[in-house]
This record gives sequence, C-alpha cells and structure tokens, in this order.
Amino acid sequence: MSPTLQKGGSRSETRLLSTILLLAICLTLAPVLRLLIEGVTDQGAPSLSRIDTVLAQPATLSALRHSLITAGLGTLVSLVLGSAFAFLVALTDLRAKAALVFCLMIPMMIPPQITALSWTQIMGPSSVLLKTLGIAPPLGAPQPLYSPEGIIFLLGIQHMSIVFLTLRAGLRAIPQDVVEAARISGARGLRTWWQVIMPLTLPSLAAGTAITFVTALGNFGIPAMLGIPAGYVTLPTLVYQKLAGMGTGVLAEVSVLAMLIGAVAVTGILIQRFFQSRQKIHLVGSTSRPLAIPLGAARLPVEALLWAVVFAILVLPMFGLLATSLVPAYGVPLRLDTVTLASWNDVLFRQPVTARAFVNSFSLASGAAVVLMLICLPLAWLMERHPTRLSRLFDSLLDLPYALPGVVLSISMILLLIKLPFTDATLYGTIWIIFLAYLARFFAVMFRPVQASLKQLDPAMAEAAQSVGAGLFQRLRDVILPLSAPAAAAGAILVFLTAFNELTVSALLWSSGTETLGVVIFNLDDSGDTAMASALAMTIVLVVMALMGLIQLVSRRFPKGVVPWQT
Repeated sequence: MSPTLQKGGSRSETRLLSTILLLAICLTLAPVLRLLIEGVTDQGAPSLSRIDTVLAQPATLSALRHSLITAGLGTLVSLVLGSAFAFLVALTDLRAKAALVFCLMIPMMIPPQITALSWTQIMGPSSVLLKTLGIAPPLGAPQPLYSPEGIIFLLGIQHMSIVFLTLRAGLRAIPQDVVEAARISGARGLRTWWQVIMPLTLPSLAAGTAITFVTALGNFGIPAMLGIPAGYVTLPTLVYQKLAGMGTGVLAEVSVLAMLIGAVAVTGILIQRFFQSRQKIHLVGSTSRPLAIPLGAARLPVEALLWAVVFAILVLPMFGLLATSLVPAYGVPLRLDTVTLASWNDVLFRQPVTARAFVNSFSLASGAAVVLMLICLPLAWLMERHPTRLSRLFDSLLDLPYALPGVVLSISMILLLIKLPFTDATLYGTIWIIFLAYLARFFAVMFRPVQASLKQLDPAMAEAAQSVGAGLFQRLRDVILPLSAPAAAAGAILVFLTAFNELTVSALLWSSGTETLGVVIFNLDDSGDTAMASALAMTIVLVVMALMGLIQLVSRRFPKGVVPWQT
C-alpha cells in the first residue's frame, strides 16, 4: 500500500471516528452528566443542599429501604431458581434442553407489568381461574401479591433467566477432563461439585447476581402494579408518583432520587467487579467435550420437576390471563355462557389508543435497532483501528446508561431535552424523547456483540481492500458489514424484543399520542379495565412468542451467534 493512500485513508477514518464518537457520547453519556450536574448544583452554583433535603425526607428513606429489600431478596429468589436450572441444564444429560432453554427465556422477554398482571389473575378472591375451579378465596380476602412478599417473588421469577444464562455460559466452558481428574484424585459427589465446579463458575455467578440485582432495583412494572395498591413504595415508583402528580416542577427533587437509585446500582456493579477480580481460578484453552454428568434413574423425576416449575411460572399465569380476557367482567367465572371476545374486540379494534401504541412500540423498537446498527458497526471498527484516550474512556463508561435503572435514564433525558440549547423548543412530551432514550438505553446491547466480533477479525482484510482502491464506505459495506453481520443481527434481535415491551423508561416520558404498549397495559389495569388489559397483554405475549418461535425455526439458516438464547 502506498504511503499516500494509507495516510489519506487514515485521515478519513479518523474524521469519521471523531464524528460518530461525538454522536455516541451525546446519546449515551450526556444525559447522565446532565443528571449529575442537576443534583450537585443549586441555581447554577455548586451545592449539596438539595441532596441533603431530599435524603432527609422520611419518604425517601422508606422507599430506599423498600427498594433494597425487594431487589435483594428478589435477587436471592432468582439466584436459587436460575442456578438450579443452569447446573442441571449445563452439567447433566437432561433431554429436550433446547426447549427448556427457550421456555426459560420467555419470562425475560415478557414485560414485568404483564408478569404482574398475569399472576394477579391466578391469585386472590376475584381470580377468574380460581372462581372457575371453585377454589377462590372468599370475597373480601386480601390479594396476597399486593405485598412486599409478592413483589419479591415476582422479581425473582422475572429475572431468573439472567442468572440462568450467565451461569450456564460459564458452566458450559468447564471441560470434562477437569472433573475426571478430580475423580481420579478421589473426589466424589458433592465434593466434586463444591471443590471443582463451584470455584470455576463463581465469576459467572457473581456477574449474573450483580446484573440481576441492578435490574430488579430499577424494575418499575412489578413494584408499581403490586406495591402502589398496597401503599408499598420503592424508589422507582416514588419518582413516578412525584413526577406524575406534580409535573416537571419537581424535576430537581426527582433528579436527586434518580441519582440515589443510580448510586445504589453502581455500588452493586462495583462490588461484583471486586469479587470477580479476586477470582484467581482460570481455565487454559478450550474444550470440544463439555461436562455431562449422567443422572441415571433420577433423570425422569428431575425432568418432571423442572417442567413442572416451568408450567407453574410460565403456563399457569398465562392461563389466568387468558381466562380473565374471555369473561365480560373481572371476577366472573369462565363458563360456556360467560365466554366472550368483547374485551379483545374492544381493546384491539375499538380503542384507538391500542392501535397507536402498537405503531409507536413497533416503530420505536425497529427504529432503535436499525439506527444503533448503523452507528455501532462503523464505531466499533474505527475504535479498534484507531484507539484514542477519548474512545477508551467512552468504552469504559458505555455500559452506564444500560446498567442504570430505566427511571434514572428517563429523568436524565427530561433534564437534557426539556429545553434544547440555544432555543425555546423542547422534545419533552414528543415521541422523539422516547426514541432518544431507547438509543441511549440499548446502545451497549448492540455495541458489545459487534465489538467482540470485530476484535476477532484480521485487519489485513480491510487493508487489502484499501490497497486495491476501495474507499472507506465501500470497505464498511463490502468487508466489515458481512463479517460482523451475525453479531449485529444478535444485537438487533435483543434490542427489538426488549424495546417492544419496554415500560420503565417510557412510563415517565409518554404523553397523549405517544403511548407505548407497556404504558397502555399499565393504564388499563390502573383504571380498573382488567379484562381489556388482560386481552392486550395476551396479544403481546403471543406476538413475542411468535417472533421468538419464528427466529427459532429459521435459526439453522443463521450464522452461529445470531440467536441470543442459543449462544
């Protein structure tokens, strides 16, 4: 390659890197910085008085305590369930593992407000399913899920898939030879599991636990639908109540609350990284023969138990949701003379807000996936080719908008976009503020798989294309895009499925005309239209499962790594 050509190509790549990197920083880190500035200043001057005032309020301390209790104990439930499934699926000779993994992924793809709604339909005195079976509690009996225990239980179920996937990935890397060597040395049974397998999987277990805690801490749907009726307020629901009740006049106060949530979340991640850095056990090389422990005569009972748990946490609540959607009013038993599709007809064909929400959610989710792919592909490649101090700093902070709870990001976007610089225009109350929040929220979801894929590519291929006269954009289109397409597709699938059902971010950003599906379900249930909320929730569940099923059916035609739950 001639020096002139190399120098010209390097200059064009550097300019493009600076442009895209500046755009990425504005999308992801500028909102967080704006939140920090709001919290530590008062009328433009540095001050901690606002923080002192908010932290001294009894409501703040009570909500903080409730958040720590529900997130911590919910994580413990996720840890027990997720690790049990991960150990059995990854280490034993269970049958139908692919189907089991697919079913365990569904709760993570179903939005938390639907999880809460479905479980309330199978418990309590007004449960249509229990009334149909004749075992409903007497009228006036409390709904057991409207309690801290109910929130903890459902947070544990909602996020068990995170523990399962992270721990399973670590367990599948353990070679059979390691366990065989331990057995030759005299280790047997539980001793092998405790002294060999557990130490090797502690980093994965710690990572899954930390992610689960942070996700549970920022969960809005479950604490809102179960906690608000019981008067049990967590930090995300406290922010929602203040902003919904008093509007943007309390932005300064809720910014401090958002910073408090973010501080707890970051602390959890730092603790996880500390313990992971203390882990000194490593595997050398790779293995083509993963660990497989035969269950023998216990295989059939273990399989029956696992599928019974899947039925209890996935199928049974969906039955309750379906039963409620087929009766004329919540609490009416489901019989041949009471079956009706009126709620489905009303919510899908007669309510304009539903059609609007479908269009909004689909447009936001697909638009975020496409835009993030267009940004992350060249950015990841250019950051790998031309590392700078700024790009390395951005890389280290990129996960922050995703790691922080959604309510924190929502407040950050409001502060940043309620008044655009050098103008009186605002994006608050428009669909664009939700779209930009989605870009910030899911940037890391798209960027990390693409980055990992590009790190494995030989830079000589792009250099060879440049040597024969291929321009920068031609190299991106003909060389980089095809080679990184599987990772980009995997990121796009995750972004779409997650954003399509999102509630935590949009709950604070929506206005009339910009409702998303998660917001509509929450509002229908909050207003007492439980049958219509159930019908819409069942529609969304069917759409998500159909999309996941379609991806599963054609997964063999995809390159390895495209389908997230198969990696």
